[in-house]
Amino acid sequence: MAIPHSGKVVQVSKVVPFTADSAAVTDFSLPLTFFDTFWFKIPPVERLFFYSLPPTNTSFFNSILPKLKHSLSLTLQHFLPLAGKLTWPSESSLPIILFTAGDAISLTVADSDADFHHLSGRHVRKSGDFSPLVPGLVVSETGASVMAVQITLFNGGFCIGITAHHAVLDGKSSTIFMKAWAHISKQSQSSLPPELTPFYDRTMIKDPEAIASLYANQWLAMTGCKSNQDPKVFEFLSISGESPADMVRASFEITRSDIEKLKKRVLNHPNRASEELHLSSFVITYSYVFVCIVKAKIHEQMKKDVCYGFVADKRSRLNPPVPENYFGNCVVPHFNFVEGRECLEEDGFYKIVARVSELIKEIKEIDVYEGLEEKLSSLSKIRPGTLGVGVAGSPRFGVYSVDFGWGKPEKVEITSAKKTGSISMAEMRDGSGGIEVGVPFEKHEMELFTSIFSSGLEEP
Repeated sequence: MAIPHSGKVVQVSKVVPFTADSAAVTDFSLPLTFFDTFWFKIPPVERLFFYSLPPTNTSFFNSILPKLKHSLSLTLQHFLPLAGKLTWPSESSLPIILFTAGDAISLTVADSDADFHHLSGRHVRKSGDFSPLVPGLVVSETGASVMAVQITLFNGGFCIGITAHHAVLDGKSSTIFMKAWAHISKQSQSSLPPELTPFYDRTMIKDPEAIASLYANQWLAMTGCKSNQDPKVFEFLSISGESPADMVRASFEITRSDIEKLKKRVLNHPNRASEELHLSSFVITYSYVFVCIVKAKIHEQMKKDVCYGFVADKRSRLNPPVPENYFGNCVVPHFNFVEGRECLEEDGFYKIVARVSELIKEIKEIDVYEGLEEKLSSLSKIRPGTLGVGVAGSPRFGVYSVDFGWGKPEKVEITSAKKTGSISMAEMRDGSGGIEVGVPFEKHEMELFTSIFSSGLEEP
């Protein structure tokens, strides 16, 4: 992993799950479900949690770091798959997650003299400045690591970087892990409350049509792998290619007041009486940001279709419902297209709200299994160069409550969002009910987006 001239790697170690009796450690494996195999070759999810150092004389390397490492070990005893690897036995039709005695998470500790307050801000920053904070997964011909962790120390704070294989866990499961680690660190105990204890029963995910195997075979075919023993089978799909050198990212806040103002615009629209709309904070926020993004890129997208969509959590939709603490993936992407010029129209915002509302209505009405056979192949048919605005994260995850004992994060970033053409969403840090949105752009586009975003909220 590349560390710039302003920093250095202090140590790289392996953190094994804590056990009082090493002789009692047994292998642990989990099969991938169709929810998992869908994401098999999608690039991993990268998240950064920035924390200010406490205003004390506590030594980071003598006190805070040892506590973080020990609590990570204690947490992993509940999350054994994270210390294991993703592998594909030759006789199996599906990859599996396998933990064996001695498996561990790679932990990198780095020291940087970069500006902590700059990196943990919400203003425009170069995307490349975050790269040295992100740990990489180990990918070989026989498997891939599930998770990697990096802790970087700055003058004034530190950052915990997490990279997770998307075929193993979704955003909700990843967040539960972070909350569990923070809970054990803060409470100095190894037990977890029920809502943070992972639920592993894969028998609850029914697959009568063998969709998991279908997806696995489709991935092999789409990436030119001749079999599940192909040397490149675990390599990640390149979705967006190389990022432009002037790629930047910034965060924008849509307050509760902004959401209510935007909602009133929709309610006052002449067509409102004849249309039943789903006007949640998510729909309002996503639709507004979507329109702003398309306007910022309209020189490219006016006559082109633009893809809008997001993943939907299916835990509560299965029969019987899967517990909220289910470990793994339980999300499915849903998307549709709109012509870019529609966003330029006077009532463009209203039209996108109506389209997103209709998509959510369809998600709620259709059976969980409906259309799954074509889901992965439909993604591969999206034309190269199509602008897509997905969503990474969720305001419901509560990432700003991840407190290891030194206060809540100053900033949480999902740096992998730019690789998949997604914006990121989280609750506002102050807990006021607003939504924080992270967007990646080329520099000149960011300037235009910022102007469009701000002026749009100032309208009555």
